[in-house]
Amino acid sequence: MAYRKLGRDSSARKALLRSILTSFFAKERIETTEAKAKEASSLADKMITLAKRGDLNARRQVLSFIMDEEVTTKLFDTIAPKYADRQGGYTRIYKLGPRRGDAAPMAILELV
Repeated sequence: MAYRKLGRDSSARKALLRSILTSFFAKERIETTEAKAKEASSLADKMITLAKRGDLNARRQVLSFIMDEEVTTKLFDTIAPKYADRQGGYTRIYKLGPRRGDAAPMAILELV
């Protein structure tokens, strides 16, 4: 599987994506760089698909990735039921302009 390395080693990359996804599901919308948004988007879709399953094993799998138990509860109880009749494609990426400090391309990741 090809993925973006985001200029980090594997453990730092996993920690980064875990924190991005935790705040994404808490706020349902997040502003980050395009590369991070694209990477987080596919992971978010996988988490929502697990949450739609709704069983204990799925909840444990999501809890092992998302750092906050309240956010996991929100994902299972409010976010996942919204997409019960949708087969994937739960997130949307809006491209913004470049970031002022380093001209990195920015994007908004949000739930559809």
